[in-house]
Amino acid sequence: MGSPPPFLAQIARFTVVGIAATASHYVVLIALVELARMGPVLATTIGYAIGTTVSYVLNRRFTFKSDAPVASSFLKFATLYAIGAVLNGAILGYLVAQGLWYIAAQVIATGIVLVWNFLSARFVVFR
Repeated sequence: MGSPPPFLAQIARFTVVGIAATASHYVVLIALVELARMGPVLATTIGYAIGTTVSYVLNRRFTFKSDAPVASSFLKFATLYAIGAVLNGAILGYLVAQGLWYIAAQVIATGIVLVWNFLSARFVVFR
């Protein structure tokens, strides 16, 4: 058996990086809500920013193996992930306002924003 097609291998690496970035996001979110008594929308936005940083570093080196200049690729990445942060916060805020537990709301938001993040990284930032 040979190695998987490049696109499938890239999706697999993106998934591993996503797990690490998502774990970072969720640890910060839960710590800020449960320990600092911060509201879930602000806490998820801070957690998302930290997860975004983890995601950029690992995706640049591991998933897409990019040699693009850091300044330009990070600016694109940060801009597109800022849109993802707004989507994430809006989805979580809406679902929490509907009575959903903030962790369940975050899981749903993560699933939706994941598609945006992959397509942005693949076709804009690290193409």
